[in-house]
Amino acid sequence: MSDKKTVTLAELRANNTKDKLYVLIHEKVYDVTKFLDEHPGGDEVILAEASQDATEAFEDVGHSDEARELLPGMLVGEFEKNSELKLKSGAAAAQANRVTSAAVEQGSNLMYWAPLALLAAWFGYRYYSTGAPY
Repeated sequence: MSDKKTVTLAELRANNTKDKLYVLIHEKVYDVTKFLDEHPGGDEVILAEASQDATEAFEDVGHSDEARELLPGMLVGEFEKNSELKLKSGAAAAQANRVTSAAVEQGSNLMYWAPLALLAAWFGYRYYSTGAPY
């Protein structure tokens, strides 16, 4: 494809199904329809990012050099600069990463301490209700 075009927000949003899927990464629009079945993370991951700026999701996963080399062959064109879609800035992405990391860490701590607390409560109940550890 020698002529790259400017892709509008309406066009990006119109191509968001398994039959025709455009993804926006670093202000460029890619047609990833043929790659859906080959994507190692499954097609659901890509479908979840349709019609929005998928740059953060693409970078967070840490795609390999081989994956990045596939992008030029799927390029449809540049994304319309004056579009209504809010492209994620580096600062916004960094803040979102910090919030996500904090939430994951909090969830991980809860998953660790909650079972231990329940186990301790059960042993305490058994000890005080029967007077014996078992």
